[in-house]
Formats: sequence, C-alpha cells, structure tokens
Amino acid sequence: MRDPKRDSRPNLLADCFEANRQWAAARLEEDPLFFERLEKLQTPDILWIGCSDSRLPPDQIIGRRPGELFVHRNVGNVVEHTDVNCLSVLQYAVDVLKVKHVIVCGHYGCGGVRAAMSPQPLGLIDNWLRHIRDVHLWNREELAAITDPNDRADRLAELNIESQVANVCHTTIVQDAWSRGQHLTVHGWIYSLRDGLLRDLDMTIGGPDQLPPEYRLFF
Repeated sequence: MRDPKRDSRPNLLADCFEANRQWAAARLEEDPLFFERLEKLQTPDILWIGCSDSRLPPDQIIGRRPGELFVHRNVGNVVEHTDVNCLSVLQYAVDVLKVKHVIVCGHYGCGGVRAAMSPQPLGLIDNWLRHIRDVHLWNREELAAITDPNDRADRLAELNIESQVANVCHTTIVQDAWSRGQHLTVHGWIYSLRDGLLRDLDMTIGGPDQLPPEYRLFF
C-alpha cells in the first residue's frame, strides 16, 4: 500500500530532474559542444571557501561558469587545521589545479555566527562552532562594546573571516606553494544578503612576509 505522505515528497525531486533536463538542453542549444569541452576541462583560477548557507550561490554571485570556480563550503566558512576535508580541497586546488586566488567569503546574517554567540546547546554542531566561539573570545572586548546585537553579529562575521584567512595562510599547503614561487593570493570577502553585494574586507595576503614570524614555515 502506498503511503500518501511519501508520495508528496518525490514531486520536489522530480522538479529537480526536470529543471536539470531543461538546463542541459538550454546549454546545448547555446553551444552544442558545451559538455564535450566541459568534460575535458577544469581550469579554475579561484578556490572559494564559503558558508553552506543556501542563500549564497558562489558561482552566480561572481558570474563564474562551470569549470571556472572550485568550491568548498561548510557552516561558518571555517578553515580548521585538522579538517582533512577542507585541507584536501585546498591542496588539490593549489597543487593540482594551480589556482591563483583563494577567497574566504562569509556573509552578514550568518546563522552559524549567531549560533556561536548563543549559549543555547545545539548538539553535534556545537563542536564545530567552537572555532567561531574562539574568535568571539579573542575579540570579546571589541564585540562587547557594540550594543546592537545585529551589528555585533556582523562584526563577528568579519572577524571570523579574518581568522580563517589567516588559517589558510598558515597551512603548509599555501606556504609550500609560496616557497616554490607559485603565485597565490588569499582574500577575505563578505556578502550581504540585504543587497546581494560583495565587500572586500581588505584582507589580502600574497606572501609569507605578511605573516607573523611564528607562522612562517619555510622562510
């Protein structure tokens, strides 16, 4: 016997497959060789490390086509030195794809950042949010001076990006690339859900001379 509750679920997934067919057909109509070329080519110049938030589609907001953007996303755009998933993406992007830019991009109104500011327990994710709570702790005086809670959360989102940019640059992956003369620059950006615009946070690091001596591994 068919369960009516289960019957209602496939409609959404069927819509996804239909949308996919329409998208593929439109690409072929524009360019009959689109998929033939795409299958043989992945040459992104940018690695995007961003938040998992569904309202922030990285390729769309910066106008990149398939094959032009390598992406890693997680809650709160965190780069943690024991996260093998993130580090594997970073190494493949730098060592194999030879990207020229790594962009760490968060966003205002980030649910992960707001959750990290709250004492309410959320379960397993609290272990992940600990990394953002550390950033909160390191900057607690500045953040405590901001009276508006929304402004305080937005400032923590910016400080979190700054911390994650530093974490990218402190990896052996990035510093090894610099040591062999590879052109690689790490940037910190933030996205606003209110107007759809990106903002450069002026956090751009292009070499080990911009790092504290304690974090320079090869120089």
